[in-house]
Amino acid sequence: MAALTFGQAQAAESGEALLKSKCMGCHIPEGNDALSRISHQRKTPEGWLMSIARMQVMHGLQIGDDDRRTLVKYLADKQGLAPSETEGVRYAMERRLNTVEQFDEQLGQMCGRCHSSARVALQRRPAKEWEHLVHFHLGQWPSLEYQAQSRDRDWLDLALKQMVPDLAKRFPLEDQAWTDWQKTRPKADVLPGQWSFSGHMLAKGDVRGVMTVTADAGDTFRVDVKGQYADGSPFTGSGSAILYNGYEWRGNVKVGETNMRQVFAAIDGEMKGRMFEAEHDERGLDFSAVKEGNARLLAVQPAFIKAGSETELTLVGSGLSGAPELGAGLEVVKVLDSAPTQLRVKVKAAADAAPGLRSVTLGQLAGVELAVYKDIAEVKVVPAFSVARVGDNGGSTPKVQGRFEAEAWGKGADGKPYRIGYLPAKWSVEPFDERAEEDEDVKFAGQMQKDGVFVPGGAGPNPERKMMTNNAGNLKVIAELEEGGHKGQGQLIVTVQRWNNPPLP
Repeated sequence: MAALTFGQAQAAESGEALLKSKCMGCHIPEGNDALSRISHQRKTPEGWLMSIARMQVMHGLQIGDDDRRTLVKYLADKQGLAPSETEGVRYAMERRLNTVEQFDEQLGQMCGRCHSSARVALQRRPAKEWEHLVHFHLGQWPSLEYQAQSRDRDWLDLALKQMVPDLAKRFPLEDQAWTDWQKTRPKADVLPGQWSFSGHMLAKGDVRGVMTVTADAGDTFRVDVKGQYADGSPFTGSGSAILYNGYEWRGNVKVGETNMRQVFAAIDGEMKGRMFEAEHDERGLDFSAVKEGNARLLAVQPAFIKAGSETELTLVGSGLSGAPELGAGLEVVKVLDSAPTQLRVKVKAAADAAPGLRSVTLGQLAGVELAVYKDIAEVKVVPAFSVARVGDNGGSTPKVQGRFEAEAWGKGADGKPYRIGYLPAKWSVEPFDERAEEDEDVKFAGQMQKDGVFVPGGAGPNPERKMMTNNAGNLKVIAELEEGGHKGQGQLIVTVQRWNNPPLP
C-alpha cells in the first residue's frame, strides 16, 4: 500500500516507456500498443501493485520503487475500473477485514476459501484470461486440489468449465461502464480546496474537521487535516496523496504521531472511504467529506437524542447557515456556533416526542437523519463477528486488536426497529462454547479493555496452556449498556498472525 502513495508519480509517457523496457522481455507485443496478458486485464491500483510485486518475486523483475509507482499509476489510469464496477466490494481496498462476504456459494468455495472473493470482483478479464488465471493457480499452488472444499470435487473441471464462463460474464474486460467512465473521467484539478469531513472510529467515537487539499506535481497533492474527536482530542496532521483513474484517492497522512492511510472514492465533490493506521489497519475510521462550493449536509453528531433531554448537536457539511429543522417535539434552543462547515446547536426534546428517525433539514439541505428515542429495545455488538490476532512477544508481527461498540436500537410507533446509535457500555468476554470453556480461552486469549478494545495475548507457544498451544480463542463479546443495562452479544475469534498480508486480502 505504501508504494501507492509515497513518492511522486511520473508522466504517462514514462509509464509507457517502463512498460516496454520492463515488461516486453516476457510479454509479447500484439499490435496497437498491446502486450500479451497485461493488455487483457483491468484492475485497481492495489491489484496492479500486487501483479508487479508478483513479477518481482516469481519472475525476477528488476524495478525500483519509483519506477514501480509510476507503472502502477500508468496501468491504473489506462486499465482501471469504473466507479460502478467497485461498488459493494470496496471493503477489500479499505481494509475492512471483519467483513463477512455475501457472494454465491460457488464463488466462495472456489475462490473465497483462500482469499477474499472481492479480490476476484475487483478485476476484469476476458474468458481466455480467466482461464490463464486458473492454470496459474494450479501451477503455482498444486496442493489447492487437495485442500478443504476442493478435494471433494473435480476442482479443475469445475474451474475451467463453470467458473471461467461465469467470471467472464460477471467481470468482463469490455464493459459499458468502463467505456463511459473513460469519456467522462474528471481531471485531478477539481480536487484542490477545502473539504469538510465527518467520520467515526470504533471505540473512539465521532470525528469532524476540515481537510485542505493543495495541488502538487502531476496527480499528486499535499494534504492538511485539522479536526477533533467528539471528546475534544485533536485529529490534526499532514501528508500527501495521489489520484488514480480520476477518482481513486490514496493518501498517507501523519495524524499526531500516527501514520494513517486514506482509501477514498472521490466523485462529484465528495470523498467516501476509510482512513486507517498504517501499522494497525483494524484502527480505522469511516470517512465522508464534501468540497467547498457544494452545499451539502454530511452528518449530525451525535445522531440521536433522548426524549425529555437537552443536548448539543453538531451538523457537519458545506455551505451551512441558519437553524436546522428537526421535526415535531424537537426545539433548537440556541445556535451556539455557526460556520459554513459546522453548525453547533443546543436542542431540547419534549418528553412526549415521538420515537423514530427524523429528517434533518437546513434550508434546502437534507439527507441526514436524527434518532429520537425513549426506550431501548435491543443492543447489537458492532462488529457482530470479529477477528483479532496474537502478536509481539519477541516476534516481528504486532497484535491485531478487536474493537467494538454497542449499537442501540429502538422501536417506532409502527413497531418497526430503527437504529439509535452507539451508546456507552460495559464490556466483557465469555467462552463462546464448551470447547472454549474447557480450553480456558478467556484466561489466555487476551484482555477486554473498558473502552471496548480487546488486546489479544502474545504470540508463540504458551507453556501454561494444554499442549503448549498458542493464545488463540473463541469468545463471546458482551456489551452491557450503561443506560438501562441492556445486553448484546458478538463473537470474537482470536487467532494466529497474518503472515501473508497483501494490499487486497
